[in-house]
Amino acid sequence: QVQLEESGGGSVQAGGSLRLSCRASGYSGRNYCMYWFRQTPGKEREVVASTVTRGDTLYADFVMGRFTTSQDNANDILYLQMDRLKDEDTARYFCAARDWDGKCFTRTDYKYWGPGTQVTVSS
Repeated sequence: QVQLEESGGGSVQAGGSLRLSCRASGYSGRNYCMYWFRQTPGKEREVVASTVTRGDTLYADFVMGRFTTSQDNANDILYLQMDRLKDEDTARYFCAARDWDGKCFTRTDYKYWGPGTQVTVSS
């Protein structure tokens, strides 16, 4: 049973940085398609980044050059480094995953997800 748990959210001023963590349990050394999503009340969920475990990442245009993912594969942790944060980055961020199927960048459905962590950016 795969479980995901995010941490690292908080309040920050515009222009600042935060690093989110997504700790996975139950991975058993397999590969997964992993995603960072964000959502604010009344808005559609947005894909922030799509990542293949031990592989590449595809970023949404609105975070390109500001957000970066990294992986600690030994501990099954996916990070999202968020720099130059803007007010519009305020959202609840959550990570999600599904078993790797070679289509991580063309589909964003998922089987596992965490409860999320709140990021609030203020001017």
